[in-house]
Amino acid sequence: MRKKENTGRGVRWLFALRRYVLFFLLMAFVITCCMTLFLNMMTKSAGLQLTQEHIEQAAKVTFLNVVLLSLMCTVIDGIRRKFMVEHPVRKIVEAAEQMMKGDFSVRIPSLRRIDPDDGFGAIADCFNRMAEELSGTETLRTDFIANVSHELKTPLAVIQNYGTMLGQPDLPEEKRREYAKAITDASRRLASLITNILKLNKLENQRIYPATVTYNLGEQLCECLLSFESAWEEKHLAIETDVEEEVMVNTDAELLSLVWNNLFSNAVKFTEPHGRIFLSLKSEGDSAVVQVTDTGCGIPSEVGKHIFEKFYQGDTSHAVQGNGLGLALVKRVMDIVGGDISVSSEVGKGSTFTVKLRREPDGTS
Repeated sequence: MRKKENTGRGVRWLFALRRYVLFFLLMAFVITCCMTLFLNMMTKSAGLQLTQEHIEQAAKVTFLNVVLLSLMCTVIDGIRRKFMVEHPVRKIVEAAEQMMKGDFSVRIPSLRRIDPDDGFGAIADCFNRMAEELSGTETLRTDFIANVSHELKTPLAVIQNYGTMLGQPDLPEEKRREYAKAITDASRRLASLITNILKLNKLENQRIYPATVTYNLGEQLCECLLSFESAWEEKHLAIETDVEEEVMVNTDAELLSLVWNNLFSNAVKFTEPHGRIFLSLKSEGDSAVVQVTDTGCGIPSEVGKHIFEKFYQGDTSHAVQGNGLGLALVKRVMDIVGGDISVSSEVGKGSTFTVKLRREPDGTS
């Protein structure tokens, strides 16, 4: 450490000497030119004759002035650099080193500067904004890992526990089927979680170029809804539709199918038996507006503000089946295709998800 400090001190002295030599050469050139011009004008205008002794004396005085002026400029420049350059640079470097160690809470304090336009203030502001963004990203990453770990542990624990109970030799057949079904459900949930994580990771970390095609949106909605027929019949749900014909859109059909499947899945999942689900498709100006309404448990306003965030679930006990990734996928898809999604809900009465997409004018009926 001491060797490093000595090396750094030696480098600083070397830079100071270099600056002094540069100032000396500059001063020598300027003062010599000025003195030569001054003496030439004096000899011509006053008719003075300069002797060798006078010239030598003037040269000595000039050299001494050059030395003193160079030293003074070097000292002044060193003081200027210390307060105007080295001090803000040291603050920025210290903050950067803290960030390299993983401390994203570091911020560069307001720099005291003689020249407000020296650029260090702009660098500090950019650094602080970068640190704030990285801090938010790190928080999201930490929360993501924590939530993934929790969500993976839950079905794995179920599989492990029920698998152990299945090994009991005197287990009744009814219990055996019950435990086997629990393991199957947990396995499906685990597979769904991993699939959604992979999809969301791909959508978030790759630049997606939608494979746009023009197609009938109403037909796609009906096909997706019919794929949940067994689920809604099992819960005896009433399905109502008001789908306008020939509403054409030009977008990525595969990506949008993720949206409809997630919305329909949630509607069926969170609607109590004998409830109602309503699907609507209307043309409004140059937009196609899709609404999926259910008579489920509804969403509190505080939950509604975060419902499109990864792993956010209104049911903090995780009693409700789901992993909090479906609506995050939906939001990301809407961002990619240039659409918009919103939710309105009332606790105990149900929710309505509204999706707006740009409609093809030729598809107007």
